[in-house]
Amino acid sequence: MAKISACIISFNEEKKIEDCLKSLDGIVDEIVVVDSLSTDKTIEIASKYTAHIYHQKFLGHIEQKNLAVSKASHDWILSLDCDERLSGELKASILSMKEKLEECDAYQMARKTFYIYRWLNHCWYPDMKVRLFNKQQAFWGGTNPHDKVIVDSGKITRLQGDILHYSFDTVSSHIQTLDKFTEIGAKEIIKRGKRVTILSPFTHGFWMFFRMYFLKKGFLDGFAGLLASILSFVHVFVKYSKVLVYKRK
Repeated sequence: MAKISACIISFNEEKKIEDCLKSLDGIVDEIVVVDSLSTDKTIEIASKYTAHIYHQKFLGHIEQKNLAVSKASHDWILSLDCDERLSGELKASILSMKEKLEECDAYQMARKTFYIYRWLNHCWYPDMKVRLFNKQQAFWGGTNPHDKVIVDSGKITRLQGDILHYSFDTVSSHIQTLDKFTEIGAKEIIKRGKRVTILSPFTHGFWMFFRMYFLKKGFLDGFAGLLASILSFVHVFVKYSKVLVYKRK
């Protein structure tokens, strides 16, 4: 039977990391935590579940997650963020596949988001993510802060069940994260030399809103769906606006 290492990155996650680690009980054979010098009780809580805790000043989402993978003892990696947990159905799916994981190089699963006061069944769902993979065949890539697992082959299978994502507790926390992530995203766009015009904030922003609210049927998620769609528009608009401002500076 294959052995699985869970890889978690953290920073001041005392409110959420324990539920994340609890959901891994009976599923993984090792837990690795790479912490970005937390100042709250994150380390104290994590130490109840693992001795494999590493301290590293934040290098970037992709870099931090690849560092966690490099510390893992086993080839099979299950990666979660601190605000995520495995649903009961997903746990059962992983356990049922554990004896035959080698049939594929990676496994993807749906992620379902709890947004402020309700589950979003449309806006950000099913939001498929590869989170269980063989580190000999896959690695973390993408563009910060939107990291993703890059699989060398096409041998990817979907598992039943959801990653339960407890995202933003308040509108304020969403706006604070928006400011931080747009800063990272704008710098990545500049680094890649992507062409940005004065229309880019509008075209990219309106497309994001239209896709989430209408194509993904976010309107069926009630006011939470409208709020998530509007703030997603703001996220994209601000990101491209920051690129234009930096270039003019």
